Amino acid sequence: MTLRSVLSRFSGPPAQSGMTRHAPLIGISLKLASTIAFFMMATALKIAADTVPIGELVFARNFFGLFPVLLMVAMRGELVLAFRTKNPKGHLTRATVGLSAMVCSFTALYLLPLPDATAIGFATPLFVVVLAFFLLGEQVRIYRWSAVVIGFLGILVVLSPHLGEKELDNASTLGALLGTAGAGFGALAMITVRKLCETERTSTIVTWFAGSATVLSLLTLPLGLVVPEFAWVVPDAETAGLLLLIGLAGGVGQILLTQSYRFADASTIAPFDYVNMLWAIIVGWLIFSEIPVPEVVIGALIVIAAGVFVIYREHKLGLDRTKSRRASSPSRS
Repeated sequence: MTLRSVLSRFSGPPAQSGMTRHAPLIGISLKLASTIAFFMMATALKIAADTVPIGELVFARNFFGLFPVLLMVAMRGELVLAFRTKNPKGHLTRATVGLSAMVCSFTALYLLPLPDATAIGFATPLFVVVLAFFLLGEQVRIYRWSAVVIGFLGILVVLSPHLGEKELDNASTLGALLGTAGAGFGALAMITVRKLCETERTSTIVTWFAGSATVLSLLTLPLGLVVPEFAWVVPDAETAGLLLLIGLAGGVGQILLTQSYRFADASTIAPFDYVNMLWAIIVGWLIFSEIPVPEVVIGALIVIAAGVFVIYREHKLGLDRTKSRRASSPSRS
């Protein structure tokens, strides 16, 4: 078998857009499985962060996570097509924003209890609504604005235990601020993906992100020459296993999440993202002896309620738009 014939197996036509079917239970199951994979990643990351700098953790997440992504793309027959793009600048922008979100979120995970960092991360869908209004010109009516305001009030409740100190440079305050910044960058990454989806394949977006983020994260390597705390370390066997788990669990979680949308609508799957709070409380208690304070629980419930309402409104508006398009389409009879 020649190299050309091998490559041809992976460079065929892309997967058909119609490769979806309505199976909500399968979609929900895949979504829940993805939350478990992502929390395995978060747990390994929090343990490894005691001895490994954030830059090295980000590199491990993207480098080892690249292999499951490439495997998925290859199985879909899009391995060669995934590297072809007419918008490399857009992919690099998406990678830079996504990498910023990772750095902020990973640092927050290290500095804060798991439930606190998880609850702050729930601000991402709220930021998406705001950024979509200002950057994409999307119409946002009073219902969603009300939900966003209430959601951000919930975030303030979550942040309140960490912002009560006098020094703004303490670990708790820094973690809270970086967690919020991470949620904002995460939302901006979603906006950039929306724009890329107008011209790029899904396989191209995920492959370019994993590859570009891996290369960009290497820029933190020389930072250790200036700031010793950021110097990369040579991991022992246990730490190397954790770094491998961080990347593989993150990559598998991404695949499971992607596949879940083949079987159910986004509005059906999205609310199950909030099961992460359950995993955060369980893992935080069992492994890290962390018990969330009442403000975090109350604030998280407020944010979750606001987020679910935003998802509900997006779903309803999507149905309304579909009806409008059908009503305005000329009859073929």
